Amino acid sequence: MATIKKTIYAALLANLLIAVTKFVAGTISRSAAMMAEGVHSAVDTVNQLLLLLGISLSKKKPDKYHPLGYGKELYFWSFVVSILIFGLGGGLSIYQGVTHILQPVALGDPKWSYIVLAISVVFEGTSLIIAAIEFNKLRDGQTWWDAIINSKDPSTFLVLFEDSAAVIGLSIAALFLYLSHHLHKPYLDGVASLLIGIILVIVSLILARESRSLLMGEGIRKNTKKRIHEIVERDPAVMDLMHLMSTYQSPDEILMMLIIAFKPDLDTAEINEAIDRIREQIKQEFGRIRFVIIQPDVFEDEVNPDVQNYI
Repeated sequence: MATIKKTIYAALLANLLIAVTKFVAGTISRSAAMMAEGVHSAVDTVNQLLLLLGISLSKKKPDKYHPLGYGKELYFWSFVVSILIFGLGGGLSIYQGVTHILQPVALGDPKWSYIVLAISVVFEGTSLIIAAIEFNKLRDGQTWWDAIINSKDPSTFLVLFEDSAAVIGLSIAALFLYLSHHLHKPYLDGVASLLIGIILVIVSLILARESRSLLMGEGIRKNTKKRIHEIVERDPAVMDLMHLMSTYQSPDEILMMLIIAFKPDLDTAEINEAIDRIREQIKQEFGRIRFVIIQPDVFEDEVNPDVQNYI
């Protein structure tokens, strides 16, 4: 978690400094693209603060109202961040772009815009490199996209996406700012703002999809399920692991429920011993599985034909 906070703090500092300078440069040069970039950096600054808030709230201890803790606070605030990127970042940039395309504004001196863009590329690029290095440590041999899809901690890839979008947006702003002045076509500045907005909307939709999935209760991966099946079914007291259900309460906490058919000749004490034994083995091997609920059930070798029709 310390490395994740390091990434967020780096992005927060970069975006806070850059947002102010972008707004100043955008006002002087009357550039819609620069103003869109200013909005982008301002939204990113708020996003990093919300991520830090989510991380802090997710560490609250369980209480009588939330006996499983507050881990999902991180998922909630990550979803809020994705909505802000969509509404404020993408929406305002698209609006500004369309407005400046329909009613082009004569551009002012672009010198300060170029200076700010160059500084922004350095800061945003540095933040992106830090985010990429930290995320690369968590990939565990997976491709970048698979690592993002399989990640249960949105704070690890949110900053990566935001910084990537920022660097792409800065490149678009610089290119179209040059073209609009060189070709004397002010509406191209609005096109840049529109493109930046579209990129932010795409990024926000990807982030919203991942954050929503985690908020709704994603479970453990297939290879983890397979290993748990092996642990349970090798126990001498078990006939069959009938059902396995799991959900991430936070990136570091998993709630799991197992419905197990034990051998019919066991008494209550022996079943309880087996339950404790299985629970301890699972927790020892998988540190993130904090809650293991085990429900004994009756093993049915043959499926009822009437039930089978609905499977």
